[in-house]
Amino acid sequence: MVSKLSTVEFIIGNISAPGELSAKRMFGEYGIYCADKMVALVCDDQLFIKPTPGGKAFLNECVEVAPYPGAKPCFVIPEEKWSDSAWLSQLIALTYAQLPAAKKKAPKKST
Repeated sequence: MVSKLSTVEFIIGNISAPGELSAKRMFGEYGIYCADKMVALVCDDQLFIKPTPGGKAFLNECVEVAPYPGAKPCFVIPEEKWSDSAWLSQLIALTYAQLPAAKKKAPKKST
């Protein structure tokens, strides 16, 4: 199943983040970026947050599931929490703060 752009726009619209938020389409699904870090995924119209110790403590009880086959497990955020802007923004801020900086890609060598 492919995620709808309207789902991604709704989620991003409810987040106040420490950096610029954007979504990038990837194989019919979406990665949600805060500045240069991917903090979440939207797959099959479900929200998955990258796991961090702070996120786990904030969520208290959480379900971890791989968003697609072969992926590392992420926190599944129930749809009823998507409209709680303060809660979702705090979770994204905690996640962003604890994820490592994005690795810079080496420039491609010309042959």
